[in-house]
Amino acid sequence: MGGHFFLFFIVIIMTPMLLSGCSHFTEGYQTKSTFQEANNLFNQGSYKASLNMYEQISEKYPTTSDRVLFEMGIIYAYPKNEQKDYQKSLECFQRIIKDYPGSEYRQNSETMIFNINNVAIKDKKIASQQTQIETLRQEVKGKENEIAVLQKKIEALEQKVFAYAIQKGSADKILIEKQARRLMLISKGEVLKTYKIALGGNPIGPKERQGDNKTPEGIYSIDARNKDSRYHLSLHISYPNERDRKRAKELGVSPGGDIMIHGIKNGFSWVGDSHSEVDWTKGCIAVTDDEIEEISKLVPNGTIVEIRP
Repeated sequence: MGGHFFLFFIVIIMTPMLLSGCSHFTEGYQTKSTFQEANNLFNQGSYKASLNMYEQISEKYPTTSDRVLFEMGIIYAYPKNEQKDYQKSLECFQRIIKDYPGSEYRQNSETMIFNINNVAIKDKKIASQQTQIETLRQEVKGKENEIAVLQKKIEALEQKVFAYAIQKGSADKILIEKQARRLMLISKGEVLKTYKIALGGNPIGPKERQGDNKTPEGIYSIDARNKDSRYHLSLHISYPNERDRKRAKELGVSPGGDIMIHGIKNGFSWVGDSHSEVDWTKGCIAVTDDEIEEISKLVPNGTIVEIRP
């Protein structure tokens, strides 16, 4: 913000000077054209060449030195000049005040000194803040690397736990959290593995009736399995339970059934993990084909299934 304001301020100061041209100079047409050439270099962004030209003008036409110093001070402080030098700019304006007390550029030089000092302070503050930001970025990057290393260790431990569970034979509970779209295999209170899932197309709330595309909520069990499922492989959940039947009866509707944990529809296994980005079942719980095979090995019939909202 400070840089934009400073640029605006410089333009405001320079505009009347540029409009007036060099009519106040006494050295004649050659002086005017030389100043114009130096100014054109500035407008083209050739700041170093413009400075060199002004130095030549000062040597050749000493009576224009206050004008030259002012122009050079502007260039040294110009925000778009990548080689800007506030100290050299200040020296130019300070020389005008000291050596040319009657100069028409004296008042603007004093104003420029005031503004340059303010901008220099802001630039230092910005530079300090940028250094702090970069330091924090490096710290965050370091923490991210640490987290990545820890994540790999966690994944390795999970694989060991999972491999051990397979050796032992089974999980004793399946916990499904609908809102988190998460299925967890649990053995003796320990989470063996977690899977991302897709639910029924109308997932909020418990299943109440046939065709509502809702996934049930409550306590159930695995009571059957189908190795020839249209969804690769499926584990049947004992929905409806007594509470579900009672609710459906009160509503005067059929509670529905055929709620499964299953894989992806046959012929579409290639979608893999991306299937869980949308709820696409009619009320079932879906995982990938590889995952349902894994779950099936660890979950015998009779395993408790808890489905939470």
